[in-house]
Amino acid sequence: QVQLVESGGELVQAGGSLRLSCAASGRTFGRYAMGWFRQAPGKERECVAAISGGGGSTRYADSVKGRFTISRDHAENTVYLQMNSLKPEDTAVYSCAAAVVVSSGVILTTATRYDYWGQGTQVTVSS
Repeated sequence: QVQLVESGGELVQAGGSLRLSCAASGRTFGRYAMGWFRQAPGKERECVAAISGGGGSTRYADSVKGRFTISRDHAENTVYLQMNSLKPEDTAVYSCAAAVVVSSGVILTTATRYDYWGQGTQVTVSS
């Protein structure tokens, strides 16, 4: 089992940047595909970025391509989401998730495929 703790969410002006962190417990971090999801009030949860267990493959929602970057540090058991050129529509609770996978190249963007979730961190972008 893995526990996930997010940090880094805060209030920022439009055009600004934030870096979210997700620290994972356990010693088998590389066995998990990781994803960042967000949910705004009244909207469905969406996967904004996902990364394979090995870290060699990534995928992004069209709404954040070119602005967000997901990465992972296996030495620190941490996955990051660098968010640049933030827009008010990026306002949401951001959560990271981990999925046990059999191959280090697997990427998952469907929430129901993930096994573990963090508590979420609030990102608010003011106009």
